[in-house]
Parts: sequence; structure tokens; C-alpha cells
Amino acid sequence: MIVHIFQATKSFGGVSYNTNKIDRNKGELMRVANFGPLQGLGKLRPQDYVNYLEMITGLNKNVKKPQFHAVISAKGKAYNQHSLTVIAEAWLKEMGYGKQPYLIVFHKDTDNNHVHLVSTRIDRDGAKISSGFEKRRAIKNLNKVLGFDYGFGYKFSTRAQFFLLLEKAGYLGTDPMEALLQQKINNYKADKERAAEIKAILQQTKHAGNYEDILKHQYKIDLIFHASEGKEPYGYTIIDHEHKMVFKGSEVYPLKELRQVSGNAMQVDQAELVSDKNISFPAYIQSISISDDVDDQQIHGMRRRRQKKARTNTR
Repeated sequence: MIVHIFQATKSFGGVSYNTNKIDRNKGELMRVANFGPLQGLGKLRPQDYVNYLEMITGLNKNVKKPQFHAVISAKGKAYNQHSLTVIAEAWLKEMGYGKQPYLIVFHKDTDNNHVHLVSTRIDRDGAKISSGFEKRRAIKNLNKVLGFDYGFGYKFSTRAQFFLLLEKAGYLGTDPMEALLQQKINNYKADKERAAEIKAILQQTKHAGNYEDILKHQYKIDLIFHASEGKEPYGYTIIDHEHKMVFKGSEVYPLKELRQVSGNAMQVDQAELVSDKNISFPAYIQSISISDDVDDQQIHGMRRRRQKKARTNTR
């Protein structure tokens, strides 16, 4: 995903450019925000938006080129219009435009899904919104709202773990820098000392009925169980937020032992299940394989069962 800020201009031509796209069915108006009473009226003309932007801009006559016009573009159809809009709103907030009047228009006439954002560089107090290091901040803030800064702040050993981190935190990013992602994976070294500490914590807390709450709130540890649809969990992932590490469950404590409490299988919250066949992520998150996050025995066992079934079917 890329972000580009167009050169500031004196007039608000970005409004007509984007509304023309809408009129020709090549664009879709996704969001109108902070236009005050204007939004309570009926069908608005492009000039109505321009007039409002010019009214706010008029509070500071010293700024000769007040239009703020930017585009956030995905690679192909990696992001739909709704996720792009959510990302654009979060990005505008980081850039200092969250309370500004702005329009977000989705363009659907190119191979790459993208949204245009139009606003004014003057706030309601008449102050100019900072444009210092704007292009650098634009990229930095985009990485922030996509969750890449958050995800890369952890230690992880697989792609699945990285995207699971983003999904659990509610981020929408699906296209991080591949070189950086692979570098993080290649540099991963299991922290056996911390794994032993977590194992001890699991052994101490697993008998509590609310053990997952204890782990989350007292130790800042999340457990995410993996399961095929309608099946019992076959593996799990541990996210250690305190030390910013992600572990395969098998690296720390066998799932079978974790789920054994007083001779009965532990009840697992269905909300924490992640299916390997149909990842239970929101629609905007790409499906990812978690096969490399499962115990080797589980993988080989499933493979052997498939092979046995295949041989049987050929008879």
C-alpha cells in the first residue's frame, strides 16, 4: 500500500475531480465528515462542499494554497473500499486532520483499489495544520495505522504469527514489507528461559475456571487456539505482550496437558478458536496458513491419515 500527498493548491479542485468520478460511476462517496450543519441537509452539490471548505480556510488569509489532497492506494484488490476508508480515516487523524472537514472517495476505475481524501489545511481556530516532513510522516503514519509498527515490535517465527498479532489487535494491514518480514523471521531465536516461565504460569493457572482472564489481565498473555471447523483444537499460539514475544504452544506446554484439568478436557471459548480451513478473521484480513504453527506430530499425523485415506480410495 502506498500513500501520496498532492501538491497543495489555491482552489479546492480535488472536490470536483472526485465528484466527477462519482457522477460517471467511477467513484463512490465513502465518507463525509465534520461539515457541520451541511451534513444535515439533503442532496448536496460539489460547490456546497467547496463553499464550506473555503469558509474554514478564510480564517487564515496567510495560507495561499490551502487544499489538502491525498490518495491511499492498495496493490490490486488487496483492500476493499470499506477497509480503505477505515484506514484513510485513521491516517487522517494521525496526520492532524481527524477533526477537519473531509471527503473520502473510493475510485474503482483502475486495477488498484484506492481512495482520495480532500480537506483544508486550516483548522477551525485559523491555525495551519503542520506540513513539516509531511511525506515522511505520511508513510510512517500509514505503517502505524496498518499495524506494521505494532507487529514488527514483537518477536515471531512465522508469517502466521505476524498476521495473528495484527488480527488480534484489530489492525487491517495485509501487505507489510516482505524483506523486513522475512528478516524478522530469520532472526528469530526462541527464548527458552521465558518459555519456561510461561510454562510455570500455565501450570499454576490452568485449574482456574477463568484462567484465560488471569493470563490476559495479570500476566498480559493471550492464548489463541487453532481448530478445524467443528473440531477440537489441535494447536495453539501464545502471545506474550509483556515481553513482546509469540510462541508456538508446543514450544512451551503441550496442548494435551494444558487442556487436562481434573481428568476432564478444559472448555475452550469458541471465540478464541481459529480455523485452519477458514480463518475466522474479519473479511478484510487475508487467509493465512497456520500449519507451521502446529506440533510436528499433528502435521505428520494428519498427513499420514490423508495418505492412508487416498490409498484406500484407489482400491
